[in-house]
This record gives sequence, C-alpha cells and structure tokens, in this order.
Amino acid sequence: MQAVKKHHSLHLPHGREITSFIKKNAVLLIAMSAAIITCFFVPVDRAYLDYFDYKTLVCLFCVLAVVCALKNIRFFYILAQRIVSVFKTARSSVLALVYVTFIGSMLIANDMALLTFLPLGYFVLSTTGKKKYMAFTFIMQNIAANLGGMLTSFGNPQNLYLYTKFDIPTAEFMGIMAVPFVLSIALITACCIIFVRPEKLSLPEEKVVLNAKRTIIYLALFALSIIIVFKVIHYLIGLAVILLALLFLDRKALKSVDYGLLFTFVFFFIFSGNMSRISAVRQIFSNLLEKNTLLVSALSCQVISNVPSAILLSQFTENYRQLLLGVNIGGVGTIISSLASLITLREFTSQGGGSVKKYILLFSAFNFAFLIILLIVCSLI
Repeated sequence: MQAVKKHHSLHLPHGREITSFIKKNAVLLIAMSAAIITCFFVPVDRAYLDYFDYKTLVCLFCVLAVVCALKNIRFFYILAQRIVSVFKTARSSVLALVYVTFIGSMLIANDMALLTFLPLGYFVLSTTGKKKYMAFTFIMQNIAANLGGMLTSFGNPQNLYLYTKFDIPTAEFMGIMAVPFVLSIALITACCIIFVRPEKLSLPEEKVVLNAKRTIIYLALFALSIIIVFKVIHYLIGLAVILLALLFLDRKALKSVDYGLLFTFVFFFIFSGNMSRISAVRQIFSNLLEKNTLLVSALSCQVISNVPSAILLSQFTENYRQLLLGVNIGGVGTIISSLASLITLREFTSQGGGSVKKYILLFSAFNFAFLIILLIVCSLI
C-alpha cells in the first residue's frame, strides 16, 4: 500500500505541472495545433520560409529581452511606485495604476506592461485593505494595456507586424489610431471615476535602490530596440548588440523572455501562410473583408485573438487602415480576444483576487461595452 501511495505521489505533481503549463500557454498550444492541422492540407515545402516576418520576430525579442532586464533591476516597479505614492485616495491610486499601465503599453508592449504593473496593483490594494477593487482594477489595467498600445507601432505585437508588413509611415500610423486612442482614455477615466470611491488610503514605501550604471545601459538598449523598429539600423545589428550586452550583464533576462509569445507568432505565421494558399479559404476571407474589414477583423479577434487575426487577415486585404483599427479595438471583448487578457486572468487567479466567475462576468460587461462604443465610432471615421 505504501509503495502504491508513493507511486501516486510521485506522479501527482507532474499532472499539476502539465495542467499549469496548458493554462499558461493556451494560445501557444492552439497556435501550434492550428499550424500542424494546416500542414496536412499544405505539405511542407520551401515556400514555408517565406511565411515568416523575421524582422518582426527579432524586434519583438529585443524589446522583450531589454524589458526583462529593466524589470530585474526593478526599474518599472520604482517608477510606478513613485507615481502611485503621490496619490492618497483609492480613486486616484487606481487611476494612477491604470494610467501607468496605459502609458507602459505604449512603450514596452501590452503584455509586458501587465506583467510589470498588475503585481503592483495587487500590492497597493491588498496592503491598503481595498481588495474589493481588485477585479475592477485588473480589468481596467487590462483594457488600458490593450488600448494604450494601439498608438505606437511597437505598443501591441500585432501593430509591430502590420507596421512592418505594410510599411506604414509612422505619422500615418499614429493618425489612424489617434481617435480611438483619445476615446479610450476618456472611457477608462470615466469608468475609474464612476466605479471607484475617493476613499482615503496610505501606501507603504518599499525602499529600492537602482543600479545607476545598469539603468543607463538598459535604457540605451531599450532605445536601440525602438530604433530597430523604426528601421534606423538593420535589425540583425541591433540583435547582435543587445544579445552580447545581456549575455555579459544579465543572462537571466534572456532566460525570462516570453518565448511562448515568440513561438505563438511562429506557429501563426505557418497557420496564416498555409491558409492563404488554400483557394477556398482565400476566397471566403477576401469576400468578407471586402464588405467590412473593420467589423470582420474585430470579430475575428473574439475567436482567435488579435495577433493571429492580424497575421491571418493581412494575407487577404490591402486595407491596412481598417485592419489596423479592427485588430486593435478587437483586443477588448472576450477573454481570448487578446493574449494580454489571458495574462490578466492568470495573474488575478494566482494572486487570489476573488471569484473567477464574477471576474469573467465583470470583465465581459466592461470589455464588450468598450468594444461596441469603439466599433461605432471607428466605423464613422
């Protein structure tokens, strides 16, 4: 009997680890499955090499790696803590948390902004006895991350891909996204003012000292990763510089990169490339996108997420303006409309923020309200 018990106890952790891996990498596994299935319809050949946007993958890796290095010296934590510490009420603190996530998504990508600032949101609310605002704050941070990153070409992963694929001028890119971006700020601000009371609170300080030398170097590397996006220097040169620097200064940062996100891109490049070579599929998507690119792309995000939607649909339309709008505002909606939303749900459950069922209901109510309003406004511009 004891031997049997020991046998089961040895295998139980592996089952939990597998379940945890599946939950954490759901989008990656779906992308991999989709890629494998399409390979049966389009056998592997030399044309597969043309599926991949190597510059997008390199740029994404560089941004993620440098952000991990900055996180390791707690740069973003200190920055956010100082912003939040000047506010004295629950309302103003929640606004500060949401705004810093909003701004962060413009600079360091939406998923990294959430991984950086969601724990801070939990810290602020739990230590001040305001956990009742946890679900709302996480949801607003999630919406802020998805919509805040829409203004810049590197703010959201799908932006980086479309910016590169269609070679969109930077000024035009920002002009396309300006109206929904400003509207998103107004809507997020209104929600925080309406649903969070101005209750007094005190935020405990945690003294953290920055390594000045590493901070300067990492900020310079971050600037370099942004320069790569804007095509000032060749992406392979930037990759070499960043890799060498981090190999000497912070190898942990290279290990901490979200490789799951990178491989999700790889698998969806294969999936979308194969789909574009299936004549029946090409005809269906071409007809739908010709009728309403904005609506089709936004609705597609609700089912297969915004990044794969951008990659797939870009094969069937040249209307990058409507596609860009659709896959950005389509990031709000269902829990699977954006990888960032899955990250937020994972953080909420791991932090013990409350009832998951209530969270998803509240999440859906706010997200679909934002989606409907943004769709109506964007269809009019």
